[in-house]
Amino acid sequence: MAEIRLQELAHAYAPGAPHALKPLDMTWRDGGTYALLGPSGCGKSTMLNIISGLLHPSEGRVLFDGQDVTRLGAGQRNIAQVFQVPVIYRSMTVGQNLAFPLVCRGGPTPRIRQRVEAIAERLGLTPLLKRPANALTADQKQLVSLGRGLVREDVAAILLDEPLTVIDPQMKFELRRILKEINAEFRVTMVLVTHDQTEAMTFAEEVIVMNHGEVVQAGRPRDLFERPATTHVGHFIGSPAMNFLPALAVAGRAVVPGTGLSLPLPDGLPTDGLVLGFRPEHARLSGASGTMQGRVARLWFEGLDEIVALSHPAGEVRLRAPAGLGLAPGDTAAFTLRDTALRLYRNGRLVA
Repeated sequence: MAEIRLQELAHAYAPGAPHALKPLDMTWRDGGTYALLGPSGCGKSTMLNIISGLLHPSEGRVLFDGQDVTRLGAGQRNIAQVFQVPVIYRSMTVGQNLAFPLVCRGGPTPRIRQRVEAIAERLGLTPLLKRPANALTADQKQLVSLGRGLVREDVAAILLDEPLTVIDPQMKFELRRILKEINAEFRVTMVLVTHDQTEAMTFAEEVIVMNHGEVVQAGRPRDLFERPATTHVGHFIGSPAMNFLPALAVAGRAVVPGTGLSLPLPDGLPTDGLVLGFRPEHARLSGASGTMQGRVARLWFEGLDEIVALSHPAGEVRLRAPAGLGLAPGDTAAFTLRDTALRLYRNGRLVA
C-alpha cells in the first residue's frame, strides 16, 4: 500500500498545447478511498494514467511513499489497474484468470489457491471458477477483471477506471460494498475514476471534482454537497442539481428580485456576477406564501419523493418534496428556506 503524492503535476499532450491536466499538488493517504469525478474529457483518466505509469507527465512528479516514480513504467510501480472494458484472458478459466497475476510472480501454489478462492467468494465467482472466461456475460467478465486486480496483496494501489459501467445497477451497489470491505480489511489505497456522482459519493472518503483539466474541489462527500466551491460542482453533484438564481446588490445584501432570498454581502466584494444557490432538499413547500412563490411547471416522481419544478421570473427552481401533495402543472405554490441553506457565489465561485 502507498501514500500517493502528486507534486506540481501537470500534463499537455504536445509542446505548447493547452494543459489536459492543469497544475495541481495533492496527497492521497495510504489506505484511503478516492474518486475522480467529472464529465468526459475533464482530465480524470489523464491523471489516473499518470499515476499508473501508462503516461509520463510533462511537468511535476509522482511519489509513492516519498519515492519518485515519475519516470518508472507501469510494470515497475506495483499498481493494479481495472479498466472500463473488461480485460480477460479468453483461453483461460475464471480461476486461471484470477490466479494469473500471482502465478507470474511465482507464488506458492497453496497460497495462490487460497487467495483466488477468497476473492472469488467475495465477488460471487466461486461457482464460475472452472468455467471458460470467454463464456461469461459482460458483467461477469468485469467481475473477473476486478478480481484479478484485487487478488494481489502487495499492490501499492488499485486504480479503477470506470469499471462499473457495464454492470447492472444492483450489482454496482454490491460491488461498491465489496470494494469498501476490502479496503477496510486490507487498507489498500483505491482510486476510482467515474462520471457517476452516486458511485463517487457512496464509494470514496474523498471526492476530487474535475472540470476542463482542473481540480475544482476536493473533499468529503458531505462537504461537496453542502458547500460546493463552484457552481459547476453544485450542478454536477446532487439530483436534482443545486438551484442557482441571479442576484443583485441591494443595501448591502445579495437579493434575488421578487423573492425573499437574500444574504449579506461581504465587505469589499464586487457586486457583479452575483448568484444565490440552494439545494432542492433544503426547501419546504408551504402552500401559497413563503420565501418564494411560483407556478408549477413540471413534476415527476423519484420513489417516495416528488420533484416539483417552480417557474418564476427570476428563474426555475426544483424542490424535493414528499410524494402525494396533490400539485399539478399550473398550480401556484411556494416554499420556505432558511438563510443558513443559502450560498453566495460570484462569477461561479463560492463567496459565503
